[in-house]
Parts: sequence; structure tokens; C-alpha cells
Amino acid sequence: MVLGGCGSAVLAAAYPELGIGFVGVAIAFGLTVLTMVYAIGHISGAHLNPAVSIGLWIGGRFNKKDLLPYIIAQVSGAIAGAAILYLIVSGRAGFEIGGFAANGYAEHSPGGYSLLSALITEIVMTFMFLIIILGSIHPKAPKGFAGLSIGLGLTLIHLISIPVTNTSVNPARSTSQAIFVGGWAIGQLWLFWVAPIAGAILAGLVYRFLLSGKK
Repeated sequence: MVLGGCGSAVLAAAYPELGIGFVGVAIAFGLTVLTMVYAIGHISGAHLNPAVSIGLWIGGRFNKKDLLPYIIAQVSGAIAGAAILYLIVSGRAGFEIGGFAANGYAEHSPGGYSLLSALITEIVMTFMFLIIILGSIHPKAPKGFAGLSIGLGLTLIHLISIPVTNTSVNPARSTSQAIFVGGWAIGQLWLFWVAPIAGAILAGLVYRFLLSGKK
């Protein structure tokens, strides 16, 4: 996730004359999830995201005993990905870490959006993401298409919210970048844990309610 999504943002988004821009970064994040669902979904579920694991648990689709090990693995993997990305980008002459695709609000939002805007965006986008995931992996959903719908869903979420927060919906992804940026990114990191987890919990509760009337 970090190498595919954040890597595209750091290395390719604004590359002189050939930059992929916000649209390219959104597609990169979506492609990362899409491909990983098919690559490791049958092994681990390909959560890659603490908020997803928590939302699936609340939605009755994940075992509570596996929650902490998954979150540790997700954050550790994200940090490893950020470290690899740092090693790559620091090899360029005149390197400065800059924003390093970290998530932020107020003066650190790409579009200058406020804390409240960032909070609402991250809650709602994560809610959307979990509803897509829970619906796509339901036993009655069309078989074999979960990766496609989840990947496209994440692409859409990034197209909406990159200008607001650089799009988190994933506390592990936010943590990995903040560690390397330090300072303001660490100071604002709380929001990118609280908001995605809140959105995921809400989605899990809503999805259980929607299914409660099904026989």
C-alpha cells in the first residue's frame, strides 16, 4: 500500500512534465488494493489497514483474537514500506523529505481544508470503504469480484479526498509517513487514527443493522 500508493505520490505525482497528478495517485492506491486482494486475500484477507480489520470485526466478519496481531503487522509493514521509499527518494541529489505524502489538515492539507473538514472526510470515506468491503465479501455477493469493487472503491475515495487530507482511511499508512516526516505530521496523526476507526465502527454497526432483517 505504501510503496504503491505513497510511492506514486512521492515519486511520480508531480514529476516534471510527466507527473501523474491526483488522478494517477488515486489509481495507484486502487490498483495496490485490487492486486493485493487477489494475491494474498486467500491467505490473510488482505486487510492492510487497521480500520478495515476493526470494521470487519464490528461487522461480524473478523475474529477479535486476531485484531491486535493484524494491527501490529499492518503498521509494521507500512513502516517497512515507508523505509524502502525513503531509501529510494533520498538517493536523489538535493533530496528534501518535504511532505512525503503524509496526511494533514489546515496548512498541511493539499487544499488548505480545516480540521473539521478533514475529520468529516476521513470518517465518511472510511465508512464508504467498509460498506463496500462488507458488501463485496458477503457470501451472497458475486464471486471473484471483491478485489475489483474494493480497488475501484478506494480509487473513488482518493479522487474525492486527496485535496482535503491526502487521503488516509488507513491509520497504518498515515503512521508510516508521519514517522519519517516528524514534527507536524506526528502532531496531526491522532486524527488519522480516530477518524478512520470511527468511520469503520459506524460502517460495521450499520451493516449489521442492514442485515438484521434478512432471513
